[in-house]
Amino acid sequence: MGTTRAQRIFIYLVLAAATLVAELEVRVARGADPAPKPEMPWLAPLGRMDQAIERGEVASAVTARHQVYRAAIASRRWEGFLAAGDAILRLGDMTQSRSKAEPEARRLYFSALFRARGQQSLDGVLLATEAFARLGDRDVVEKGLRMARDLAGSDPEAQARVRRVEDRSSRSAAAGGDGRQGL
Repeated sequence: MGTTRAQRIFIYLVLAAATLVAELEVRVARGADPAPKPEMPWLAPLGRMDQAIERGEVASAVTARHQVYRAAIASRRWEGFLAAGDAILRLGDMTQSRSKAEPEARRLYFSALFRARGQQSLDGVLLATEAFARLGDRDVVEKGLRMARDLAGSDPEAQARVRRVEDRSSRSAAAGGDGRQGL
């Protein structure tokens, strides 16, 4: 019976020591990087870019646009790629070279579309699809809508959202206009 008691005490001591070691590791890890990483790191440079555009400062806007792009890549999230694509188009409008900006925006929108699909984000797929509709790319719009239908599955509310985007995209293509609206 003494051996059983000694074994229990030993097990309790080992568990207590393991708990203390785990707690110390957590504290060290928190102490090493106390500042949380921003969830959307592209927002700050995006704001700087938009301010530079308002002031007509092309060089500052271009620099900030590159920062938006780098933040989008670092985040690996569809939202950043979509924001970077939109930013490139705004910069293209500012410099009166939108046609030169569209291919780069298209590449970023593709990244947003496929990342959104990979992240199972219906919102992301729909927003990227609408971005392609604004560019007038009907083939990619159709592909995006197929992806969205797959993600929507049998959820009636999700299916209705897909139909709304499909209707807006069709009207935009028929009118040759912007068609930009929220989900």
